[in-house]
Amino acid sequence: MSVWTTTSPDSAAIPAVRPLRAPTGATSAGTGSPGHHLDEVVRAHLPGLLRYATVLTGDGHTAADLVQEVLLRAHVRWTRIGLLERPDLYLRRMVTNEHLSWRRRWHVRTVHPSSDDVLAAHADPARDHAHRVVEDDAMWRRLSELPPRQRTVLVLRYYEGLADPEIAQVLGTSAATVRSHASRALATLRVADLTTES
Repeated sequence: MSVWTTTSPDSAAIPAVRPLRAPTGATSAGTGSPGHHLDEVVRAHLPGLLRYATVLTGDGHTAADLVQEVLLRAHVRWTRIGLLERPDLYLRRMVTNEHLSWRRRWHVRTVHPSSDDVLAAHADPARDHAHRVVEDDAMWRRLSELPPRQRTVLVLRYYEGLADPEIAQVLGTSAATVRSHASRALATLRVADLTTES
């Protein structure tokens, strides 16, 4: 069972997952068959799913909505999903597909910047937080200009640390296609860097 709570006024609601007590001899809530239990998978991978969705969407509140929608859909189909070897990769694939679907429905997205206090709380105290904000903002602008699949490949590879075969599984494509997307995306970013410096 998920209970949505807000940790601070400026943060999105994040689900706290509490396991349901199953009757003696019954399987864990969310599954009707052997395999991975929904509560266990969500407990282990929810922070990563929210991080991934936040980088894709550029907004923590939108990311929380997107992940919530995905988990609701996954709950309905968990009897099948729970039997997969890596259900967490399937959930990432669902997040990716939901994000791409949202982009098709909403051509213009509004990103609400965080307040200075929130940014300062997450800054490295050893260096000027403004420098990091400028770097992050520049990187996000460059990533947002990439085609959605190229951006997704870079996020999964460099931010989430997945290998190309795992990324291919998330995107429902081949590892060769993943490498092609990554190569094109990095080439575009390099050109952007050269343009900025000149």
